[in-house]
Amino acid sequence: MTLFEEIKNRLDIVDVVSSYLRLQKVGSNYRALCPFHSEKKPSFFVSPRLQIFKCFGCGKAGDIFKFVMEIEKVDFKEALKILAEKAGVQLPTEKEEEDFGERARLFKICELATKFFERQLESKTGKKVIEYLLGRKINFESIQKWRLGWAPDTKNSLVEFLKMKGFSIDEIEKAGLCFKKENGEILDFFRGRIIFPIFDLNSRVVGFAGRVFEKEGPKYINCKNTLLYDKSRVIYGLDKAKKEIKEKDFCLIMEGYTDVILAHQEGFQNAVSVSGTALSEWQLQTLARFTSNLLLCFDADFAGDQATKRAIDLAIQRDFQVKVILLDEGKDPADIISEDKEKFEKATKEAISIMEFYLKSFISQYDKNTLEGKREIARKFLTEVKKIPNEIEKDFWISLLSKEIEVSKESLLKEMEKIKLEDEFFGKEKEEIILKSDKTKREILEERLLTLLLKLPQNLVLIDNEKMEYFSPETKEILEKLKEDLKFDPKN
Repeated sequence: MTLFEEIKNRLDIVDVVSSYLRLQKVGSNYRALCPFHSEKKPSFFVSPRLQIFKCFGCGKAGDIFKFVMEIEKVDFKEALKILAEKAGVQLPTEKEEEDFGERARLFKICELATKFFERQLESKTGKKVIEYLLGRKINFESIQKWRLGWAPDTKNSLVEFLKMKGFSIDEIEKAGLCFKKENGEILDFFRGRIIFPIFDLNSRVVGFAGRVFEKEGPKYINCKNTLLYDKSRVIYGLDKAKKEIKEKDFCLIMEGYTDVILAHQEGFQNAVSVSGTALSEWQLQTLARFTSNLLLCFDADFAGDQATKRAIDLAIQRDFQVKVILLDEGKDPADIISEDKEKFEKATKEAISIMEFYLKSFISQYDKNTLEGKREIARKFLTEVKKIPNEIEKDFWISLLSKEIEVSKESLLKEMEKIKLEDEFFGKEKEEIILKSDKTKREILEERLLTLLLKLPQNLVLIDNEKMEYFSPETKEILEKLKEDLKFDPKN
């Protein structure tokens, strides 16, 4: 029997696929939302009898090896290794890792670096780090479980260690663990920082984050994107949380590494974090494999408030059910969990709806006792209300807004009509453009102008060659093509 056959005999495709997706039994088969393309109704099926999967939406199909290759974005050899581990099959050791190419070399570097950082906790400064972590209520068991470490404040001790293990500077740099100065000097990327290894869904280390300790500098830094690590795709803690997320059918999304570690430590083991980035489309696609219910718990400050709004905006587009946990002002989840576990548990049970969150958020931002404040609260909240398809629900929120800011319901309905007309004119909601983009104000204004010109091309006559010089090169190019494509004639 070949290795290939032995692994297939030991593993059931339903068990393999269900470790990545939420499967629903339908007759003798199972179905799920396809992880390979965006869809609202499940067209992805798994057959236990045939031991194959098939998506009737995008057409992808195959056995357990094909599934792992597609879902993990790996070649056959890497899929073989992943499935061999699941099956408890020992792969031959012929010089183990030239076998699986560059990715495997990078995995080895990340694993060795993690062990190096872990050992540094035994140093004099490392012991201070342990004291600090214990002071933050992170216990020894969690330090070991999450493999926390210490990067010494030296120039290149990690680089030298990895070189001794047979890795080149080029490989270490590709793993995101060193960089070259202009004078050619090679430095460790992480120096004088508490290290948080970042894991993929199979609990392999793919990257690192570092928290500053006893010196100045940015509070957290993440390693650069590598062949293994893309911060917009990785979800911190998901490898440890995925089983609990599927069982509880909701995911608790937090802001920081320590938030997640403390949450797991105190029994909230369906917690994850999108640390180092705003919640992305790819991360939501990954989470959709395990649940369609999200509980957002970001820091109780302005940045946390904005992060929550961005997450809501993206999540509802992908048909997630979203609720928000409200924390005491100025607190982060780690503070609440470490101070009072019961209080945090109560907050999760009392999580509020999206609309309630928006109303509370806008009222906290503006003074509802002033005319300007009433106008801003109404405008922002009504922008969200108008998206609600159900008229009864819409009426409920308008009535509540009317009471909160003491403005008649009739006036609010008129204001909402104005907002609708503006949206039709601009083609996109202004708020939506700002929330979804990291663009500058100038870029946003240029985009709006282009939208208007596409709707009203006759106005191109207002933009002569002199005015063209005010635009960015990209916008200039589009305007020139518009004039050409629309056969614009300045004499007309």
